[in-house]
Amino acid sequence: MTAEHLEARFRERRGEGRATLVCYLTVGDPSVEESTRAALAALEAGADVLELGVPFSDPTADGPVIAAAAYRAIQRGGSLRAALEVARAVRARSPAPIVLFSYYNPILSFGPAELPPAAAAAGADGILVVDLPPEEGSELRGAAAAAGLAMIPLVAPTTGREREPLVVGGARGFVYYVSLTGVTGSGAAPLAEAAASAAALRERVGLPVVVGFGITSPEKARLVADSGVDGVVVGTALVQVIAAAGSTEERERGVRDFVGSLRRGLDAR
Repeated sequence: MTAEHLEARFRERRGEGRATLVCYLTVGDPSVEESTRAALAALEAGADVLELGVPFSDPTADGPVIAAAAYRAIQRGGSLRAALEVARAVRARSPAPIVLFSYYNPILSFGPAELPPAAAAAGADGILVVDLPPEEGSELRGAAAAAGLAMIPLVAPTTGREREPLVVGGARGFVYYVSLTGVTGSGAAPLAEAAASAAALRERVGLPVVVGFGITSPEKARLVADSGVDGVVVGTALVQVIAAAGSTEERERGVRDFVGSLRRGLDAR
């Protein structure tokens, strides 16, 4: 797949007057096989874009929920290679866009030039690297462009207007706007303020913009989407649903119920 496939999903949803729902899960929690099943359940329930989180031992941008999920996942076979396996399995059953969500260390170990073609072959459409500043990673960025994959930039409230062009320059797919200067899962994220800033960013950069960090309910998702941004990212709350379930059946049902509630909340705007 390609960046164009990802961008087409955003155009489709905007043409329908609907917000794009991006859902994140940690690959390997509770197992690699169950990550595939949870991912498919989320897509069947109304997720538009899937973020496959690569577990990392030092996830500095993530709060305690996803950090704990990453720790469990690593013990159970979660890795960048496992994320590619899940992407391949999901792609065999769904046309939905897939983004690999990672820190740079696993990519460095895999090989920055080798990852994009491997990701494209697995069916991924883009790569998001949490801790890679725009001045770095030229090998990865060049290989991603050659493979037709989107490199998804992150913009934070602290980015600053003078640095913004450097961060989003050459970006494809969408821009991920971080709602707060903190870690994922914060219940105190200033979502109304973040949504307004993200909507203004969208007008400046001409790319779809989604808001993540702190969106834990249909009501919060709708609050952000009503501001005029293209979509929302839900991660921590979904990871909690997956972790709390006691069986595979409960897990899939929980994912479907929660993602379905998010979808209905967004569509009720």
